[in-house]
Amino acid sequence: MFGLTDFYSDLITYFAIFITSVLVIRGMFALVKWGKKMPKGAFILLAFIPLITIFPIPPTVFKNVEKAKQEQRKRKEDNGDGPENDDHNPSL
Repeated sequence: MFGLTDFYSDLITYFAIFITSVLVIRGMFALVKWGKKMPKGAFILLAFIPLITIFPIPPTVFKNVEKAKQEQRKRKEDNGDGPENDDHNPSL
């Protein structure tokens, strides 16, 4: 009897995988059919959207913050303050 329940759980798992794969394939065909109805420019734009998400543009904010920290360290060194208290400044 124990082997029969394992058979049914495996059968349910395979059935769920099959149904999911059929739905995914039908969805892909629907997207292609929908895409063929669109103008060429929109179709090309939609083709490049995944490429944009693969290579994110680094924000310039991080560069500005790093530049401000370097300038602050330089000013402290010019004033005679040592760079030992840089990390304890609550203004940044």
